[in-house]
Amino acid sequence: MAFLLGLLGGLALGWLWLPAVLYERIEQPLSFNHALHTGEDVGLTCEECHSFRDDGSFTGIPGIENCMGCHEAPIGESKDEIELAGSYISKGLEIPWLVYSRQPENVYFSHAPHIHLAKLECRRCHGDHGTTETLRPFERNRLSTYSRDIWGHRISGGGPDPWSSMKMDDCEDCHKDKGVDDCCLNCHK
Repeated sequence: MAFLLGLLGGLALGWLWLPAVLYERIEQPLSFNHALHTGEDVGLTCEECHSFRDDGSFTGIPGIENCMGCHEAPIGESKDEIELAGSYISKGLEIPWLVYSRQPENVYFSHAPHIHLAKLECRRCHGDHGTTETLRPFERNRLSTYSRDIWGHRISGGGPDPWSSMKMDDCEDCHKDKGVDDCCLNCHK
């Protein structure tokens, strides 16, 4: 009985301890308020900042030129607003955002067919990210350097929502549900 209790206690401790040891929490360079930018006062859509280039490739995180139109001078007095105008916009420097969804080097993912052909909404894969008031910390795997978001926040991986992780199984399941080809070379280099 003592062995069983010791084993269960060790497993529970490891289950709680492993993520703290494996993942390094890093704050984003600025706190970005999606809710403010997409809310009634400003009214931006996802596509106004996260758009497609003329060649059809996805811009991902917008460049500093997207921010310049409104933020050349600080709007308000928050520490982040002053830092945005003084440290980045006035110097023409890009904000070194940490990308939660950076994929492994052997993966090619294009937003274009998912947005234009499949007509998927951003929220289908990204959840309520467009309504958040702060950016959560980036959690970098100390071994692989990938974001924890690639595998999900559960040790077993994944979760109940599509945005809980970004594993290949999630892509395959969605393609299967929609009757879309999932040939390896569609996504892998």
